[in-house]
Amino acid sequence: MQPGTDTTEGIEDMAHEKVSLLRQPTAVWATAGAAVVAFMGIGLVDPILPSIAKGLDASPSQVSLLFTSYFLITAFAMLVTGFVSSRIGGRKTLLSGLALVVVFAALAGTSGSVGQLVGFRAGWGLGNALFVSTSLAVIVGAATGGAASAILLYESALGLGMACGPLLGAVLGDMKWRYPFFGTAALMAIGFVAISLFLKEQPRPARRTSLLDPVRALGHRGLASAAASAFFYNYAFFTVLAFTPFVLDMSPYRSGAVFFGWGVLLAVFSVLIAPRLQARFGSLPVVGASLVLLAADLVVLGYGSHTAAIVCTVLSGAFIGVNNTVYTELALGVSDAPRPVASAGYNFVRWFAAAAAPYLAPKIEEWSDVHIPFVVAALAALCGAGIVAVRRRHLVAAPHHPEPVPAPALAPTR
Repeated sequence: MQPGTDTTEGIEDMAHEKVSLLRQPTAVWATAGAAVVAFMGIGLVDPILPSIAKGLDASPSQVSLLFTSYFLITAFAMLVTGFVSSRIGGRKTLLSGLALVVVFAALAGTSGSVGQLVGFRAGWGLGNALFVSTSLAVIVGAATGGAASAILLYESALGLGMACGPLLGAVLGDMKWRYPFFGTAALMAIGFVAISLFLKEQPRPARRTSLLDPVRALGHRGLASAAASAFFYNYAFFTVLAFTPFVLDMSPYRSGAVFFGWGVLLAVFSVLIAPRLQARFGSLPVVGASLVLLAADLVVLGYGSHTAAIVCTVLSGAFIGVNNTVYTELALGVSDAPRPVASAGYNFVRWFAAAAAPYLAPKIEEWSDVHIPFVVAALAALCGAGIVAVRRRHLVAAPHHPEPVPAPALAPTR
């Protein structure tokens, strides 16, 4: 073998992977496009939270319930999505989720009170859970070039959506806080039509999933450890996402720019950096170090100047991107349960933290001062790191039975 052959072959493999990624059926692009919009919906309200509070005469803790209701319903929906998709099929599950998002996002734009808006966001969360929990499986089943290319496409959609959501919220929300909700409804309606036209129904799994299967899967020590650690990590994550806009107190455009930078770092570190760090250092050291760095970042965010708060908000996207990737792989790899079932059980636990943080952070500020919510979030990140360290012998890959397709553990990444 001549010198440089390995490098040449590696370049050829990368080129082939890029070609495989781009040469996808229309059905895959339709599903991926709808996935971008679905993930945009998570950060959409970030830049307009202060505007919503002003428009509806609500307090920060009341407006933060937009996240709480959304993710609380998402958590419980994790027990339902596998049950539904294994009975009606992936295509109908996607369309049902999209239809719910279209309806409830449009209704959210018509809200006359914060209570109505919180309720409509809950319905939106159910639709998003049905869509997001099924979309990766559908993309992998319909894609060409292997599962690796399909998963990369899904992760790219996630990163693009998380980055662009705050931008859409800022541009439309600067005109009126209601417009981002109507804009999301319109984009999801386009996604509904595209999937209806281009995606054919895929084979259903041989075994139907019961409502209690995800809960039973949590009896596995490894999966329970990953879910418990991710619970504390997600508390820190969603303190940044839901509480920081009130601390920054910026215009929708400026706040949108900050969270766009946050989303870009999240996407880059999730898709490009995290796999390289894992390959060099291993998953557990990487996630442990990233959680400790996230904790330090949160303390500086809480006690630093306004400029430091902006920088730390953007920088937190890097740590969150690394954690999303590693936690998802742990959740899908440590248990011997089927991946869709393990994923549902893991998400059932971790989304409760995503529901708790937006509500508790403003309350903690009311009880103390603006710094303490970030201290609590930093302690939560350290608790996550501690669980990884103490339970590391359980967080090892387990053998899996052959499965048709993998299922996502985020809504988060691979």
